[in-house]
Amino acid sequence: MTGIDGGPAPSNSPRMEKPVFTGKFTQQEPIPEAAIEAAVAVMRSGRLHRYNLIGDEEGEVSALEREFAAFTGARFALAVASGGYAMGCALRALGVGHGDKVLSNGVTLAPVPGAIASVGAEPVFVETTEALTIDIDDLAAKAEATGARVLLLSHMRGHICDMERLMEVAAAHDLQVIEDCAHTMGAAWKGVPSGRHGVIGCYSTQTYKHMNSGEGGLLVSDDPDIMARAIMLSGSYMLFGRHSVGPSVDRFENVKYETPNVSGRMDHLRAAILRPQLADLAAQVARWNALYRTVEEGLRNTPGLSVIERPPQESIVGSSIQFLLPGWSPEAVRALVAACAARGVELKWFGAAEPVAFTSRYDSWRYAPAQRLPRTDAILAGLIDMRLPLTFSEADARLIASIIRDEVMGARAQAAE
Repeated sequence: MTGIDGGPAPSNSPRMEKPVFTGKFTQQEPIPEAAIEAAVAVMRSGRLHRYNLIGDEEGEVSALEREFAAFTGARFALAVASGGYAMGCALRALGVGHGDKVLSNGVTLAPVPGAIASVGAEPVFVETTEALTIDIDDLAAKAEATGARVLLLSHMRGHICDMERLMEVAAAHDLQVIEDCAHTMGAAWKGVPSGRHGVIGCYSTQTYKHMNSGEGGLLVSDDPDIMARAIMLSGSYMLFGRHSVGPSVDRFENVKYETPNVSGRMDHLRAAILRPQLADLAAQVARWNALYRTVEEGLRNTPGLSVIERPPQESIVGSSIQFLLPGWSPEAVRALVAACAARGVELKWFGAAEPVAFTSRYDSWRYAPAQRLPRTDAILAGLIDMRLPLTFSEADARLIASIIRDEVMGARAQAAE
């Protein structure tokens, strides 16, 4: 029996022959020491609010915005309280409101349609391909049929579609594109960072994302008027001039009295935790990708299991991995998930009829009008998801892949009897 370091794993059953993984799929790495020291300094100052500054002091939040703008190549950046807030703020900054139709992916997580519903708009779901990206043909058809003027594009679980083709469709239908980059911070399409094709990019720094501040989010844009509205929305009051990578103050003249304060600022404590992580992000991405490729290779050519091949134009951040079980019955999928769990491997099934933890599907979101997505339903029926935290080693990744492969092949053999 093998543990997470390749050595013996503890077991209550000395006769158990199959290897068991003993790591934790929800355990993140500790916050870096530099981030802890910066956070302690903020706490000792007592000045946690982003606008509680002395003189010309920049402050942790504004410094994070400046550094994140440089990281993404954006002109402007805004740090906010969560990734969900970032998406809601982006929609409001584009003037989306009650009754407006907003296009979005049929496979995503609940905060995406939740952001649309939070501004009184109506989510219109677009079919998903077997590559787990938005179906661009269906997008064009639904843009034409609905007259929607905004697409909230989710790069779900880090899968990026052909962004050049998508932007051509968006231009043809006068769609403004907001990119949900909660799973693609540090990723790119043909070298263009995720979040930089659309008019606004939104990111999350929730614990399970690529930088960890518990909760938190960021927006980027090159449009000064959109960013001026976003800053006012976030709760700047009349302190908008204190943003080191914000628009010039004249851009606020037409919005400062008309834009509601929907407070969602990031504080100095979270920004202090994030800045050292941003500096380390490229190295962290390389570590995630090594885990991803190890699991991917371990699963490839497994009968009954389809690996989702990533296009060469896509630079990924492999913090999770997905695969498909085409043609499997719901009972067989549930049995596989249970069998892997018994051996320490935690899989999530996106096709379950009822929401489980963070996992749900479009027909669970009853604040959106009922819709039918037959191609997406077929994909969800066999869609399996697994986290790859950086507390895992490449040896762990090999063991995990071998357990999944073993259980899939065992299930196939049993079904053939």
